[in-house]
Amino acid sequence: MSNTGFDAEGFFAALNLTREAKRISWKEVANQTGVSASTLTRMGQGKRPDVDTLASLALWAAIDVRDFYVDDTKKKRSPETLAQISALLRADKNLDGQAAKMLESMLESAYKTMRKGRG
Repeated sequence: MSNTGFDAEGFFAALNLTREAKRISWKEVANQTGVSASTLTRMGQGKRPDVDTLASLALWAAIDVRDFYVDDTKKKRSPETLAQISALLRADKNLDGQAAKMLESMLESAYKTMRKGRG
């Protein structure tokens, strides 16, 4: 059986990280996006958003929804996870170069320890 579809849990986790970075409540997310608080609650419980909700939240959080689409039925090349993380950390205006390098080093160590097929 293939694993194809939308990773709603991952999308919600990314939304939550954005919300935390902005230091706002879920109620404020609802106000800013026009998405009801009850819809956000349901998403937090693992329910998938409808297309209008998905679009509104993705725009608000500057998230590319393609990053949360899972398609194991096709063999395709994807960028290395650590390379993507490194680029994002180095581009983060909230981190200086040294802080980005430190986070990169910690994440690299944890990733290598926890990834599938290690050893």
